Amino acid sequence: MGTLQELLDRLWRDYSALNPQAGRIHGLLEARGETIVNDHIAFRTFAHPGMDIQAMAASYVALGYVPGGNYVFPEKKLTAVHYRHPNPLNPKIFVSQIHLDQLSAGARSMLLGLINQVPPEFLSRPDWSAGGRPWNLDFTTYEALERESEYAAWMSAFGFRANHFTVFANALRTFPDLTRLNQYLKAQGFRLNASGGEIKGAPDIFLEQSSTLANEAEAPFRDGVRKIPGCYYEFARRYAMPNGELFQGFNDKSADKIFESTDRKSR
Repeated sequence: MGTLQELLDRLWRDYSALNPQAGRIHGLLEARGETIVNDHIAFRTFAHPGMDIQAMAASYVALGYVPGGNYVFPEKKLTAVHYRHPNPLNPKIFVSQIHLDQLSAGARSMLLGLINQVPPEFLSRPDWSAGGRPWNLDFTTYEALERESEYAAWMSAFGFRANHFTVFANALRTFPDLTRLNQYLKAQGFRLNASGGEIKGAPDIFLEQSSTLANEAEAPFRDGVRKIPGCYYEFARRYAMPNGELFQGFNDKSADKIFESTDRKSR
Protein backbone atom coordinates (compact mmCIF):
# COMPACT_ATOMS: atom_id res chain seq x y z
CA MET A 1 0.00 0.00 0.00
CA GLY A 2 2.93 2.33 0.59
CA THR A 3 3.38 4.92 3.29
CA LEU A 4 0.85 7.49 4.42
CA GLN A 5 3.02 10.26 3.00
CA GLU A 6 3.10 8.56 -0.39
CA LEU A 7 -0.71 8.36 -0.40
CA LEU A 8 -1.06 12.00 0.70
CA ASP A 9 1.38 13.08 -2.00
CA ARG A 10 -0.59 11.20 -4.65
CA LEU A 11 -3.83 12.81 -3.47
CA TRP A 12 -2.26 16.28 -3.65
CA ARG A 13 -0.89 15.73 -7.17
CA ASP A 14 -4.30 14.62 -8.44
CA TYR A 15 -6.15 17.38 -6.59
CA SER A 16 -3.82 20.22 -7.60
CA ALA A 17 -3.87 19.10 -11.23
CA LEU A 18 -7.67 19.32 -11.20
CA ASN A 19 -7.63 22.51 -9.13
CA PRO A 20 -4.67 24.69 -10.22
CA GLN A 21 -5.93 27.57 -8.05
CA ALA A 22 -4.58 25.61 -5.05
CA GLY A 23 -1.05 25.80 -6.42
CA ARG A 24 -1.46 29.51 -7.15
CA ILE A 25 -2.65 30.16 -3.60
CA HIS A 26 0.28 28.14 -2.24
CA GLY A 27 2.67 30.25 -4.27
CA LEU A 28 1.14 33.52 -3.11
CA LEU A 29 1.21 32.51 0.56
CA GLU A 30 4.73 31.11 0.38
CA ALA A 31 5.90 34.36 -1.24
CA ARG A 32 4.76 36.08 1.96
CA GLY A 33 6.95 33.69 3.97
CA GLU A 34 4.11 31.41 5.01
CA THR A 35 4.43 27.67 5.61
CA ILE A 36 1.28 25.79 4.53
CA VAL A 37 -0.12 23.27 7.01
CA ASN A 38 -2.92 21.00 5.81
CA ASP A 39 -5.85 20.80 8.26
CA HIS A 40 -7.91 18.12 6.51
CA ILE A 41 -8.66 16.37 3.25
CA ALA A 42 -12.27 15.68 2.28
CA PHE A 43 -13.70 12.85 0.17
CA ARG A 44 -17.13 12.05 -1.24
CA THR A 45 -18.59 8.59 -1.79
CA PHE A 46 -21.79 6.53 -1.93
CA ALA A 47 -23.50 4.78 0.97
CA HIS A 48 -23.28 1.51 -0.96
CA PRO A 49 -21.65 -1.82 -0.02
CA GLY A 50 -17.93 -1.83 -0.72
CA MET A 51 -17.67 1.91 -1.24
CA ASP A 52 -19.27 3.50 1.82
CA ILE A 53 -17.49 5.59 4.45
CA GLN A 54 -16.02 2.61 6.28
CA ALA A 55 -14.79 1.03 3.04
CA MET A 56 -13.18 4.25 1.83
CA ALA A 57 -11.60 4.95 5.22
CA ALA A 58 -10.21 1.42 5.63
CA SER A 59 -6.85 2.26 4.04
CA TYR A 60 -6.45 5.27 6.32
CA VAL A 61 -7.43 3.24 9.37
CA ALA A 62 -4.75 0.72 8.38
CA LEU A 63 -2.29 3.63 8.42
CA GLY A 64 -3.23 4.65 11.97
CA TYR A 65 -6.33 6.83 11.62
CA VAL A 66 -9.22 6.48 14.09
CA PRO A 67 -12.79 7.87 13.96
CA GLY A 68 -13.10 11.32 15.48
CA GLY A 69 -16.73 12.39 14.97
CA ASN A 70 -19.99 11.74 13.11
CA TYR A 71 -22.10 14.27 11.19
CA VAL A 72 -25.53 14.34 9.53
CA PHE A 73 -26.77 16.58 6.69
CA PRO A 74 -30.45 15.67 6.26
CA GLU A 75 -31.26 18.20 3.52
CA LYS A 76 -28.41 16.94 1.36
CA LYS A 77 -29.09 13.29 2.29
CA LEU A 78 -25.52 12.90 3.54
CA THR A 79 -23.71 11.53 6.55
CA ALA A 80 -20.02 11.89 7.33
CA VAL A 81 -17.24 10.78 9.65
CA HIS A 82 -13.93 12.45 10.29
CA TYR A 83 -10.80 10.51 11.14
CA ARG A 84 -7.73 11.71 13.00
CA HIS A 85 -4.17 10.41 13.18
CA PRO A 86 -2.12 10.01 16.40
CA ASN A 87 0.45 12.31 14.82
CA PRO A 88 -1.28 15.74 14.88
CA LEU A 89 0.89 16.90 11.98
CA ASN A 90 -1.00 14.54 9.67
CA PRO A 91 -4.21 15.98 8.19
CA LYS A 92 -7.61 14.86 9.34
CA ILE A 93 -9.60 12.81 6.83
CA PHE A 94 -13.26 13.80 6.32
CA VAL A 95 -15.38 11.26 4.42
CA SER A 96 -19.00 11.95 3.48
CA GLN A 97 -21.47 9.70 1.69
CA ILE A 98 -24.79 10.20 -0.08
CA HIS A 99 -27.64 7.83 0.78
CA LEU A 100 -29.10 6.43 -2.42
CA ASP A 101 -32.21 5.15 -0.65
CA GLN A 102 -33.17 8.75 0.18
CA LEU A 103 -33.04 9.90 -3.45
CA SER A 104 -35.79 9.68 -6.06
CA ALA A 105 -36.15 6.44 -7.97
CA GLY A 106 -34.78 8.12 -11.09
CA ALA A 107 -31.64 9.47 -9.43
CA ARG A 108 -31.08 6.20 -7.61
CA SER A 109 -31.34 4.26 -10.88
CA MET A 110 -28.83 6.56 -12.60
CA LEU A 111 -26.32 6.25 -9.77
CA LEU A 112 -26.68 2.47 -9.61
CA GLY A 113 -26.03 2.45 -13.34
CA LEU A 114 -22.68 4.09 -12.64
CA ILE A 115 -21.86 1.96 -9.60
CA ASN A 116 -22.54 -1.22 -11.56
CA GLN A 117 -19.78 -0.24 -14.00
CA VAL A 118 -17.11 -0.31 -11.28
CA PRO A 119 -14.74 -3.26 -11.87
CA PRO A 120 -14.37 -5.49 -8.78
CA GLU A 121 -10.58 -5.06 -8.87
CA PHE A 122 -10.97 -1.27 -8.57
CA LEU A 123 -12.32 -1.48 -5.02
CA SER A 124 -9.73 -4.07 -4.03
CA ARG A 125 -6.97 -1.49 -4.47
CA PRO A 126 -5.88 0.07 -1.17
CA ASP A 127 -5.67 3.48 -2.84
CA TRP A 128 -9.05 3.50 -4.59
CA SER A 129 -10.02 6.68 -2.72
CA ALA A 130 -7.62 8.32 -5.19
CA GLY A 131 -8.70 6.17 -8.12
CA GLY A 132 -10.74 8.70 -10.08
CA ARG A 133 -13.88 7.88 -12.07
CA PRO A 134 -14.31 4.18 -12.97
CA TRP A 135 -17.44 4.61 -15.13
CA ASN A 136 -18.72 6.39 -18.23
CA LEU A 137 -21.71 8.72 -18.42
CA ASP A 138 -23.24 11.34 -20.66
CA PHE A 139 -23.74 14.99 -19.84
CA THR A 140 -27.53 14.55 -19.80
CA THR A 141 -27.17 12.17 -16.85
CA TYR A 142 -24.93 14.65 -15.04
CA GLU A 143 -27.48 17.43 -15.52
CA ALA A 144 -30.37 15.21 -14.40
CA LEU A 145 -28.49 14.29 -11.21
CA GLU A 146 -27.55 17.93 -10.63
CA ARG A 147 -31.21 18.95 -10.55
CA GLU A 148 -31.70 16.70 -7.52
CA SER A 149 -28.29 16.59 -5.84
CA GLU A 150 -25.24 18.66 -6.71
CA TYR A 151 -23.21 16.22 -4.58
CA ALA A 152 -24.38 13.21 -6.64
CA ALA A 153 -23.66 15.08 -9.89
CA TRP A 154 -20.12 15.93 -8.75
CA MET A 155 -19.54 12.28 -7.82
CA SER A 156 -20.83 11.15 -11.21
CA ALA A 157 -18.40 13.45 -13.04
CA PHE A 158 -15.25 13.10 -10.93
CA GLY A 159 -15.52 9.81 -9.05
CA PHE A 160 -13.26 8.96 -6.14
CA ARG A 161 -10.62 11.56 -5.31
CA ALA A 162 -9.92 14.36 -2.85
CA ASN A 163 -12.75 16.88 -3.12
CA HIS A 164 -10.75 19.53 -1.28
CA PHE A 165 -7.67 20.18 0.82
CA THR A 166 -7.71 22.73 3.65
CA VAL A 167 -5.22 25.34 4.82
CA PHE A 168 -4.85 25.38 8.62
CA ALA A 169 -5.20 29.15 9.05
CA ASN A 170 -3.84 29.13 12.62
CA ALA A 171 -0.39 28.41 11.16
CA LEU A 172 -0.42 31.54 8.98
CA ARG A 173 1.68 34.32 10.51
CA THR A 174 0.66 37.23 8.25
CA PHE A 175 -3.11 36.78 8.53
CA PRO A 176 -4.48 37.13 12.08
CA ASP A 177 -7.99 36.04 11.06
CA LEU A 178 -10.02 34.59 8.19
CA THR A 179 -11.52 37.98 7.33
CA ARG A 180 -8.16 39.36 6.30
CA LEU A 181 -7.18 36.15 4.54
CA ASN A 182 -10.43 36.26 2.56
CA GLN A 183 -9.86 39.92 1.66
CA TYR A 184 -6.40 39.07 0.39
CA LEU A 185 -7.65 36.13 -1.71
CA LYS A 186 -10.41 38.25 -3.28
CA ALA A 187 -7.91 40.99 -4.08
CA GLN A 188 -5.88 38.34 -5.93
CA GLY A 189 -8.93 37.45 -8.04
CA PHE A 190 -10.23 34.35 -6.27
CA ARG A 191 -13.99 33.96 -5.84
CA LEU A 192 -15.21 32.73 -2.45
CA ASN A 193 -18.20 30.64 -1.45
CA ALA A 194 -20.66 33.15 0.03
CA SER A 195 -23.42 30.65 0.90
CA GLY A 196 -24.26 31.28 4.54
CA GLY A 197 -21.67 34.08 4.55
CA GLU A 198 -18.06 33.98 3.46
CA ILE A 199 -17.06 32.77 6.92
CA LYS A 200 -19.00 29.79 8.22
CA GLY A 201 -18.94 29.15 11.95
CA ALA A 202 -17.70 31.37 14.77
CA PRO A 203 -15.22 31.40 17.66
CA ASP A 204 -17.97 30.33 20.09
CA ILE A 205 -18.31 27.01 18.26
CA PHE A 206 -14.50 26.85 18.08
CA LEU A 207 -14.26 26.69 14.27
CA GLU A 208 -14.41 29.15 11.38
CA GLN A 209 -14.23 28.02 7.74
CA SER A 210 -14.17 29.67 4.35
CA SER A 211 -13.45 28.39 0.86
CA THR A 212 -12.97 29.33 -2.75
CA LEU A 213 -15.60 28.45 -5.29
CA ALA A 214 -14.61 25.28 -7.12
CA ASN A 215 -12.28 25.72 -10.05
CA GLU A 216 -13.79 25.01 -13.48
CA ALA A 217 -12.37 21.70 -14.67
CA GLU A 218 -12.71 19.68 -17.84
CA ALA A 219 -14.70 16.45 -17.37
CA PRO A 220 -15.07 13.86 -20.14
CA PHE A 221 -18.57 12.69 -21.04
CA ARG A 222 -19.73 10.32 -23.77
CA ASP A 223 -21.01 13.31 -25.70
CA GLY A 224 -17.93 15.48 -25.27
CA VAL A 225 -15.77 17.27 -22.74
CA ARG A 226 -17.47 19.92 -20.59
CA LYS A 227 -16.16 22.45 -18.09
CA ILE A 228 -17.90 22.10 -14.73
CA PRO A 229 -17.03 22.94 -11.09
CA GLY A 230 -14.30 20.58 -9.90
CA CYS A 231 -12.39 21.01 -6.63
CA TYR A 232 -12.01 23.94 -4.25
CA TYR A 233 -9.65 25.08 -1.51
CA GLU A 234 -10.79 25.53 2.07
CA PHE A 235 -9.38 27.52 4.97
CA ALA A 236 -10.05 26.57 8.60
CA ARG A 237 -9.31 28.48 11.78
CA ARG A 238 -9.67 26.55 15.02
CA TYR A 239 -10.17 27.90 18.54
CA ALA A 240 -9.39 26.60 22.00
CA MET A 241 -12.20 24.93 23.94
CA PRO A 242 -12.80 25.67 27.66
CA ASN A 243 -10.33 22.91 28.56
CA GLY A 244 -7.63 24.77 26.63
CA GLU A 245 -7.36 22.20 23.84
CA LEU A 246 -7.77 23.25 20.23
CA PHE A 247 -11.06 22.00 18.76
CA GLN A 248 -10.37 19.23 16.26
CA GLY A 249 -13.88 18.39 15.03
CA PHE A 250 -16.32 19.90 12.57
CA ASN A 251 -19.70 21.65 12.65
CA ASP A 252 -22.63 20.19 10.69
CA LYS A 253 -24.19 23.54 9.82
CA SER A 254 -20.94 25.07 8.58
CA ALA A 255 -19.91 21.98 6.62
CA ASP A 256 -23.34 21.92 4.97
CA LYS A 257 -22.59 25.30 3.38
CA ILE A 258 -19.00 24.38 2.52
CA PHE A 259 -20.37 21.53 0.38
CA GLU A 260 -21.94 24.18 -1.86
CA SER A 261 -18.52 25.32 -3.07
CA THR A 262 -18.98 22.94 -6.02
CA ASP A 263 -22.53 24.07 -6.84
CA ARG A 264 -22.92 25.61 -10.33
CA LYS A 265 -25.83 27.71 -8.99
CA SER A 266 -23.39 29.51 -6.66
CA ARG A 267 -21.39 30.93 -9.54
